[in-house]
Amino acid sequence: MEKFKLNTQEVEVPKDLTRRLLDVIRVDQGLTGTKESCQEGECGACMVLIDDEIYNSCLVPVGNVIGKSVETIEQFKEREIYKRIEEAFVKAGAVQCGFCTPGMVMATYALLKTGEKHSLEDVKLALSGNLCRCTGYQTIFKAVQLLQEEVE
Repeated sequence: MEKFKLNTQEVEVPKDLTRRLLDVIRVDQGLTGTKESCQEGECGACMVLIDDEIYNSCLVPVGNVIGKSVETIEQFKEREIYKRIEEAFVKAGAVQCGFCTPGMVMATYALLKTGEKHSLEDVKLALSGNLCRCTGYQTIFKAVQLLQEEVE
């Protein structure tokens, strides 16, 4: 049977290769940090890393991750960069209900891993695939800017 790595553990791919990766993560594996919201790839709540690149797991058929490495927020929280992102989000007041936070964290990581300094417009563009209904985005942008200042 075909497999993929989910948070460092080998997982057998279900027979139905068209099932959404999101469903395999949440239903089959019980990892609920990856959120389900729009089901159309518009909100970013279901963002995961596939081979260290961000994807909306609601749009990915599980057959597309055979032989790949998938990382959810549960595993990402073990990384040192997560701790830095978390600290900046808290410091900037960028977390309210928390529903969008896992996707925002993943998108922030994708932006920061380039190692480049990004303008506010770049930050807004990088996070534009993530919807937040609580914070108004300004505090989230501030958190990312705090992280960039830390690297200078």
